[in-house]
Amino acid sequence: MGTVVALAVTKGMLPFELSMAYEVFGAAPVGVTVPWYDVELCGSDAVRLGRFRLEPDQALDRLRHADTVIVPGWADTDEDPPAELVGAVRAAHEAGARVASLCTGAFVLAAAGLLDGRRATTHWVHTDALAARYPRVEVDPDVLYVDNGSVLTSAGKAAALDLCLHLVRLDHGSSVANAVARRLVVPPHRAGGQAQFVAAPVPARDDHPLAALFPWAIERLDRPLTVEDLARQAGMSSRHLGRRFRAVTGTTPLQWLLTQRIRRAQELLETTDDVVDAIAAATGMGTATTLRRHFNRTVGVPPDTYRRTFRSQSSGMQPGATSTGRGA
Repeated sequence: MGTVVALAVTKGMLPFELSMAYEVFGAAPVGVTVPWYDVELCGSDAVRLGRFRLEPDQALDRLRHADTVIVPGWADTDEDPPAELVGAVRAAHEAGARVASLCTGAFVLAAAGLLDGRRATTHWVHTDALAARYPRVEVDPDVLYVDNGSVLTSAGKAAALDLCLHLVRLDHGSSVANAVARRLVVPPHRAGGQAQFVAAPVPARDDHPLAALFPWAIERLDRPLTVEDLARQAGMSSRHLGRRFRAVTGTTPLQWLLTQRIRRAQELLETTDDVVDAIAAATGMGTATTLRRHFNRTVGVPPDTYRRTFRSQSSGMQPGATSTGRGA
């Protein structure tokens, strides 16, 4: 039996975020052998969410028995959420549940007092309203999600998926989270998320001028590649390459390379017993000191700490199962 993820279902919830959470936690990807989540829909009664009618499995007070509680987007942020929902969410947190809001679900967490003194986010359209109504909340409008440990909040719409994948990554490691992302045909990381989990800008389409350059560079991360090397391989000037890179990835060639090197280091820390010196060489960092400096600055923790945190969580893939790459 897996851990229980309870989705709060009440009148006024947004079906998009609710269904997105169910897609992530409802079924394990093919090839993943870790005990998966048991999802429960908790609410007071059958509700209509937009054009959909949904009947909960359990009552709202069941939330306090869950390991993780997901509060989907709240449709009307000018309206106070139901007291019964607010009380159930607060009781769940007091009972030890990890509570996460998706999009404007942050207004429910704020009403429950769970965001007081904490950094939080919500859909950018509503960040000012959240800050004005709940002045004790430190609202950050510039991130995809915020992880405070037992309380998490996401920005709008697609950022809810980023947060759900983040939760899977915390529970089961990057390889399993990547498998979920692959099934959903989305990138496992996007720019703007928490520093602990490195964003690697990768274009969604393959019909751009740099399509062949990315895999070429990724296969050579153990080498000291320069912008000139990339430009030469792409058949363009360094300045033209910089403009193309910015247009396609939103970042510079050197920053993209560093991000790929950090991601490779994360994978090696999770899946091998290689010492930091060997990982530094394999990722083109040169020395363990250089790797530690960039890794700590980018990820927020030293390589050894990252390994201890994630190594034991990343063994949920069957041998031969694919955890990275594009979905079909």
